[in-house]
Amino acid sequence: MNFDLILAVVFYAAIFIFYLTHKEKFTKQGLIILYKTKLGIFLMSKLSRKYPKLLNFLAYISIFIGFIGMIFILYTLIQGSVKLILSYLQIIPEAQPVLAPVLPGVSVQGLPVLGFWHWIIAIFIVAVVHEFAHGVYSSLYKVNVKSSGFAFLGPILAAFVEPDEKKVAKIEVKKQLAILSAGPFVNILLGILVILFFSFIFLPLQSNLYTLNGITLVQVEKNSPAELSGLTQGAIIYEINNIKINSQQQLIKTIQESKENDILKLNTDKGIFYVKPEIIDNVPKVGINIKENVILKDNVPKFLSPLLQWFNLLFFWLWVVNIGVGLFNLLPLGPIDGGRMLLSALRGITAKKRAFKIFKFVSALSLFLIFVNLLPWIVKLFKWIFGLFS
Repeated sequence: MNFDLILAVVFYAAIFIFYLTHKEKFTKQGLIILYKTKLGIFLMSKLSRKYPKLLNFLAYISIFIGFIGMIFILYTLIQGSVKLILSYLQIIPEAQPVLAPVLPGVSVQGLPVLGFWHWIIAIFIVAVVHEFAHGVYSSLYKVNVKSSGFAFLGPILAAFVEPDEKKVAKIEVKKQLAILSAGPFVNILLGILVILFFSFIFLPLQSNLYTLNGITLVQVEKNSPAELSGLTQGAIIYEINNIKINSQQQLIKTIQESKENDILKLNTDKGIFYVKPEIIDNVPKVGINIKENVILKDNVPKFLSPLLQWFNLLFFWLWVVNIGVGLFNLLPLGPIDGGRMLLSALRGITAKKRAFKIFKFVSALSLFLIFVNLLPWIVKLFKWIFGLFS
C-alpha cells in the first residue's frame, strides 16, 4: 500500500474543499492560484520597527551572501552542465546532474527518498520564512506590504508577500538588494541553524538510546570492487577480516590501510564477501558509501525508533531544502530573487539598455543550465507518475 499516495490524496482533497468553500478569497495569476490574507504583516512591521539597527547591519551580510551564493550556484551549474554534456557525448563516464527536483517519491542518488509529509512541512517552513524575511525588509524601508498568503502552482505549495513594487523600484539600490536577498539569506541561515541543532543537540540526546549494529551500505558503485564481489546496497557489514566493527571510522581506516593485492573479508547479513581494493591515487578504495546501522537498546521502548527516524529525516530535509531553495533563488534568472538582484545591481552601475542586455543573456544562460541538469529528472518524474497507477 502506497501511504504517501493516500496522504497526498487526503491533503489535496482537503485543500480543494477549502478552495470550494472560500473561492472569493482566491485569485488567479496565470497558472498560479493565490490565497491573499493579512497574515504576518503586523509582525513584519513590528520587527522592522523594533530592530532597525540589527536589520540594517544584517542587510550588508545578506547582500554579500546573496552575490557569493549567486556566483557559487551559477558556477556549480556550469560545471555540472559541462560534465553532463560530455557524458552524453560519451567523452567522460556517466555524470550526475547537480540539480534535483524537491518532490516526494523521486529517488536522488545518495539521498533518502523524500516522504510526502516531510516534503509538505519542509516546503511550508521554507516558503514562510523566505517570504516573511522579504516582508520584514520591505517594512523596514517603508515599502507597503499589500498582502501575504499562500500560493499553489499545481500541487506545489508556496507562500508570498506582496510589496508595493512601484515603491521598491524607487528606493536606492542597496535597499532593493536587501529586500531581494533577505529571503534566500534567511533560508540559508535557517538551514545552517537546523544542521547545528541536529548535530549538537538532537543527535547527542538520542545517541544514548542506540547501540551500533554494523555498517550499512548506502550505495555500491557500478563496476567497483565491492559490486564485483557481490555486495549490494542495503547490506550490513558486521566484521572485517574477522574483527567486529565498532565504528564507521574503523571500517574506513581498515580499507585505507590495506595494501596492493590485499583481500578484505567482510561478514555481512547477506553472507561473507571477499573484496580486493582498487588503488586509486595511492588510496585503496572499494566503491561504497556507508552509514552506521544503529538499533535501540533493549531497555528503550520500541515505538521510539520509527518516531526518531521520522524526526531525523525531517531535520535532514529541512536542512537540504532550505539550503537548496536558498541557493536556487539566488540564480541570476528572470523573476526570481537572484535575477532581480542582478538587474538592480546592473542598473546601478551601467546604462539601463546595457543592463537589460547583460541580464537577458545571463538569464537565458541560467535557464539553459537548469534544463540540461533537470532533463534526467524530467524523465524520472514521468516514470514515477506512471508507476503510481501501474
